[in-house]
Amino acid sequence: MTTALKETVGRYGIWSVGLRSEDPDRRGELAEAAAELEELGYGAVWLGGNTSAAHAAPLIEATSRLTVGTSIQSIWQHEADATAAAFAELESAHPGRFVLGLGVSHARLAEQYRRPYSALVSYLDDLDAAGMPADRRVLAALGPKSLKLTRDRSAGAIPYLVTPEHTAHAREALGEGPLLAPELAVVPETDPARARALAREFLETYLPLPNYTNNFLRHGFTEDDLKDGGSDRLVDALFAWGDDTAIRAKMDAFFEAGADHIALQVVNEEPRDALPRKAWRDLAALLK
Repeated sequence: MTTALKETVGRYGIWSVGLRSEDPDRRGELAEAAAELEELGYGAVWLGGNTSAAHAAPLIEATSRLTVGTSIQSIWQHEADATAAAFAELESAHPGRFVLGLGVSHARLAEQYRRPYSALVSYLDDLDAAGMPADRRVLAALGPKSLKLTRDRSAGAIPYLVTPEHTAHAREALGEGPLLAPELAVVPETDPARARALAREFLETYLPLPNYTNNFLRHGFTEDDLKDGGSDRLVDALFAWGDDTAIRAKMDAFFEAGADHIALQVVNEEPRDALPRKAWRDLAALLK
């Protein structure tokens, strides 16, 4: 089934906060955008923020083959029994179209955050007991223990804010079977100062979060790289920016490191919950 999941999501997806909107006035806009992404050749949409099957359902209903995944659903805010039931309902209506992406979130965002690894193991146990198939869930794994758990208890990993070097490490930890689908932030800007400024503005949300900064430190960055919004070295490792050739080269670096799929997130001057449809079209021209 892992091989089937790789084939279903394809090599390219879009990661978006905007596509998870709960505003009923935007439902038509979201459906239209999802249908266009399918036509552009993207195999999957990954819904950013704390998302669930309820956010995925309208996009699945608006398309015919697009896979929709949560990236991520927080284990602290959704009970396992309810999660398994929601999966079963969506699977019955649209077989094979939904992937449950799970993660432990962050201490700053979850008041009940305690012993996250043990809590995730317990959550997976509860999903198993409720009949949720392991080969239809993926984990937002970064560190060694989480990657091993991913290998043993899920269909693959959806690491966020990582480098090709982390991808190579994750591939080694997972082995060849599981899906490895890192997120890649793309800044469609050729001016270095402007591109890095947009990247640093984006990073403001993440540099205070130890789950990410500890991962950077594990993979060769230093405390100095984390200062002042992130060093050029950190920014250039994490983001694809520049002209089409440079952006394509960064995509290729992830594939060469062992990624099966990359979830492309556009970072520009628009609000995080915008739908950067022109940028999605431009990126689609780079897919191969």
